[in-house]
Amino acid sequence: MAEDLKVCSVPCKVSWMELETLCRSERLHCEELGVNRANINNFEVDFLCDYKKTKEDEFYLVKWRGFLESECTWEPRRNLKCPKLIKQFHIDLDQELRRYKKRCTPKKLDKQMSSFLLQKAKVRLRLQQWEAHLNYTRNHPGRIFVVNDVDLEGPPRNFTYINNYKVGSGIVLDEMAVGCECKDCFKEPISGCCPGASLHRMAYNDKGQVRIRPGQPVYECNAQCRCGPDCPNRVVQKGIQLDLCIFRTENDRGWGVRTLHHIRKNTFVMEYVGEIITSDEAERRGHVYDRQGSTYLFDLDYVEDVYTVDAAHLGNISHFVNHSCNPNLQVFNVFINNIDERLPRIALFSTRAIRAGEELTFDYKMQIDPMDTESTKMDSSFSFAGLPSSPKKRVRVECRCGSDSCRKYLF
Repeated sequence: MAEDLKVCSVPCKVSWMELETLCRSERLHCEELGVNRANINNFEVDFLCDYKKTKEDEFYLVKWRGFLESECTWEPRRNLKCPKLIKQFHIDLDQELRRYKKRCTPKKLDKQMSSFLLQKAKVRLRLQQWEAHLNYTRNHPGRIFVVNDVDLEGPPRNFTYINNYKVGSGIVLDEMAVGCECKDCFKEPISGCCPGASLHRMAYNDKGQVRIRPGQPVYECNAQCRCGPDCPNRVVQKGIQLDLCIFRTENDRGWGVRTLHHIRKNTFVMEYVGEIITSDEAERRGHVYDRQGSTYLFDLDYVEDVYTVDAAHLGNISHFVNHSCNPNLQVFNVFINNIDERLPRIALFSTRAIRAGEELTFDYKMQIDPMDTESTKMDSSFSFAGLPSSPKKRVRVECRCGSDSCRKYLF
């Protein structure tokens, strides 16, 4: 029996921060937690909880990293070596003072204000930890940042960041692409390279910008091809190249995504990633999501409506991209290692030049050129609170995108 127990293990229900706190309080060393003889007496500030001032000095109530909240101490400003945390604390304080139309910083904060600042600090710390987790999980060059300067909303619950499609039960994703023999796929494509083998044209120019109309398929070179990783016909498979920021919107649209770089027109930005499920399962989940208030179902109906991508609980940064009636992103169907036309990869490309700091959006009810019979669209069950469970009897939902061409309603 004892031998069997040696291979048993269960997940730890205590966070790393709580474990570090226990180690420091019990004066224990732990290499994995970074608590050792050299730094066990080091005191690092987690966040600032409260503020008061006297004639002699300003004081901050400090939450120390690795120590319980009940062990916070008041410290004079001159003793603190955390200028960024002090600056952020006063930004939050000034915003709260303006909200109550107060011009001067009081000598002592009331309980309501200090409680708000404490909650704000805790949320910011949780978002920083989530940001670190997202960047640890991602497999693409582009970094992810998280900002909430609007409310006390923390990281989303029941959401797992993934980099590629997760195949649902009963679905087989066969890699059946045929590789090309090109030495230079752009200048000297043999038999039209991979797009030509599928009777389609090359989708990108030499700068990696898409040059075909929305609705037409993109066939990239794949693992079977002789060309190298720098081939100009490999764009989407290289992943997100841009630094992007998940931010809290100010007009009740929840989270959004903005770019931290200038983006040229027709540039790949991100994929729409989630769990691949059957349309029957999507119908079942759609009813559940309607009752919960929102859904992230995306039909893969390039040739037939068989599969759907569900990004509600498994997804990447596209999960947080908002709708606009005048979007700056457009969807394209992309095929790489798998050429099953029922299972395209959904890539979002810029429709125009996008400024650094601008929010990224796409149209949840996008319209493809009516002359194109090939298209991809967002499932009509992509909805918000108040919609009935039946997808055929939906109420009109007000759109808050704010564009000049706003249709006023999402559905």
